[in-house]
Amino acid sequence: MSGVVVWESVGSLAAGPWIYAVVAVSVLLDVFLPVLPSGVLVITAGTAAAAGTGAAAGQVAHEVPDILALILSAATASVLGDLVAYRLAWRGGERLDRAIARSRRLTSAQERLGDALARGGGALVVLARFAPAGRSVVSFCAGAAHRRARDFLPWSALAGLSWAAYSVALGYYGAQWLGATWLATGVSVAALFGAGAAAGFLMRPRKSAGN
Repeated sequence: MSGVVVWESVGSLAAGPWIYAVVAVSVLLDVFLPVLPSGVLVITAGTAAAAGTGAAAGQVAHEVPDILALILSAATASVLGDLVAYRLAWRGGERLDRAIARSRRLTSAQERLGDALARGGGALVVLARFAPAGRSVVSFCAGAAHRRARDFLPWSALAGLSWAAYSVALGYYGAQWLGATWLATGVSVAALFGAGAAAGFLMRPRKSAGN
């Protein structure tokens, strides 16, 4: 199947400067609504950008997204969403503290995040960005625990940039290698979900040797 076929289907949807705003809004909101398919949207836009290589040869008649602009849009929105969740949780008060205390998962995440930030390392924040709902858990827990913004936000920025670059690269290079087809998009999305599953596994609490 040629890239032109898929481009006729999705190219018009991903064309134009408004795609950056759509990506940004989706990524910003998915910290509150993890079910939003922001990763799929970013990958699809990356695939459309790859299809644009045909535009240079006159094969595709649509404007295409710029991959650097896509990465910056997604990464910036990711950090802004983290910051909003962080500030809301900071001001959440006792009600939010009680909600976290009732959840073993949230309590464990809060403790592990606190330990990681106290040691000057925030790899957990970066890892959580790829795990399902991990970004939400980490951002809310950081705010609820009143962790310093200067300890959390630089790692949030690195996490957002890493996730955005990985997602756009999946769509772009998947289309370069497999052609701008639905198969390429499907493989890229599967790779994103695979990274999320691996991140979720690595984030699971480890039982001590004595348990």
